Amino acid sequence: MEMNEYIPRVIDKKIDRYMKLFGAVVIEGPKYCGKTWIARHHAKSEVLLRKGNDDNSNMIELAKISPMVILDGEKPRLIDEWQFATNLWDEIRYDIDKNGLKGQYILTGSSTPNRNGILHSGAGRFCKIHLRTMSLYETGDSTGDISLEDICNGKSIAKMTGDVDIRKLAHLAIRGGWPANINLSSEDSILVLKSYIDLIIEDDLDRLDSTKRNKEKVRLLLKSLARNECTTASINKLKDDIVKHDKENIDTETISSYLDALDRLYLFDNDEPFSVNVRSGLRVKKQEKRHFADPSLACALLNLSEDGLLNNLVNFGFIFESMVERDLKIYADSFGAKTYHYQDYKNREIDQVIELEDGSWCAFEIKLGANKIEEAAQNLLELKESIKNEGGIEPKVLCVICGLSNAIYKRPDGVVVVPITALKN
Repeated sequence: MEMNEYIPRVIDKKIDRYMKLFGAVVIEGPKYCGKTWIARHHAKSEVLLRKGNDDNSNMIELAKISPMVILDGEKPRLIDEWQFATNLWDEIRYDIDKNGLKGQYILTGSSTPNRNGILHSGAGRFCKIHLRTMSLYETGDSTGDISLEDICNGKSIAKMTGDVDIRKLAHLAIRGGWPANINLSSEDSILVLKSYIDLIIEDDLDRLDSTKRNKEKVRLLLKSLARNECTTASINKLKDDIVKHDKENIDTETISSYLDALDRLYLFDNDEPFSVNVRSGLRVKKQEKRHFADPSLACALLNLSEDGLLNNLVNFGFIFESMVERDLKIYADSFGAKTYHYQDYKNREIDQVIELEDGSWCAFEIKLGANKIEEAAQNLLELKESIKNEGGIEPKVLCVICGLSNAIYKRPDGVVVVPITALKN
C-alpha cells in the first residue's frame, strides 16, 4: 500500500488534537488493525522495531545501545513496536523535557510492554490512544446519513436509507474491520484470520514474556470465548464450556492467566458494566461483556461462513450485535463519550450504553431483524420507567440499531430507529 491509498480513520482528528497537546502520542491496539499506517499518515520519519531476521531486528539492539540514534530524524518521528526497546520511553521523555515541543513522537505497540526499568510514567508528556479495527463507515459500507453524536444530542431525521441484504451483513461480520481485508471475500478473510490466530498462539504469546503456555488449551479457550462472544460469561462458565464441547479440563487459574496474556495483546475489547446512579435501588451486575477486538475473530475461530451465519440466526444475532458495538465504540470515542453495557439482577439488559461527557447517557438496543424493533423499543421504554421509579437517572435518548431496517425514523413513543449501514461518528 502506498500512502496515497491511505483510508481516513475516524480517530485521525483525535490524533491531530493530541499531537498539539503532548510531546508523544502512543497508539495501541491489536496487530493488523492499521497502527503503522495511521502513524505514518501523521509522521514525517520512521524507524521500525520488529523482531525477526530482517534489518529491522537490528534496530532493536541499536535502540538499546544508542537510543539517540533511533530518535534522530524529522519530527514527528514514528517508532513502530516500541515495546521491544522500552528504554526508549525515558529517552523520549528526556528529549521532550529538554526542548518542550509538542507532537515530536508517535509510538505504536501491539502488546502491553513490561515496564521494568522505565523510571517515569510520562505523565503530561505522553498520551495513549486505542486504535480499533475499522467501522462500517470507514470501510465505505455505511452511508453515514446520521451521526451517533447527533443521536446522543437528541437530534433525529426521517429518511429512507434503502434495503439491506442480510448476506452482505454476514459478509461484513466475517470480513471484519481489518484494513487489509476490505476487498477480500468471506472465504479469503476466514483464511487470513485463521492464520492470524495461529500466529498469536504460536508466536506472539511466546514473545510476550517467558511464561510457557499450553498452546492447545489457549486455542480451546479462544474457541470457548468465540462461542460466548457478546455475553457476560464468567471464568467458571468458560471452564464448563470447554469441558462440554472439547472434553478437556482446564482450571480457572489457568484460564485467568491466559485471558490476561491475550488481553495484553489487545485481542479483547470488553464492555465494562454501567451503573445508572449510586442512589438507585437497582442492583447492577458487575461482569464485563466479552468481545474480541473484532467479531470476525469469533467467526474464524468457529469457522462460520456466510451460510453458517444465515442458517443460525441466533448465533448471527450475537455476532451482529458485536459488530455494531465495535462501531459504536469507534464513533463514541470521536466525541469523548464512553461505552458500557447494562445488566441488573432483575435480568433486565441494555445492549449498549453511551455516557456523554456531561454525565448524561443514552440506551441502545441492537437487533439484526426489523421484526425485532418493536420488542427492543418496549424493552427500552420499560427499563427507562423502572430506572426512573427506583431513583436512578433515566437515559436521555432511546435508540434501536437495526441490521435490516430500511429507514431512519423516530417512533411516536420517542424511540429512534437507525440502520447500522446509515450510521457514522
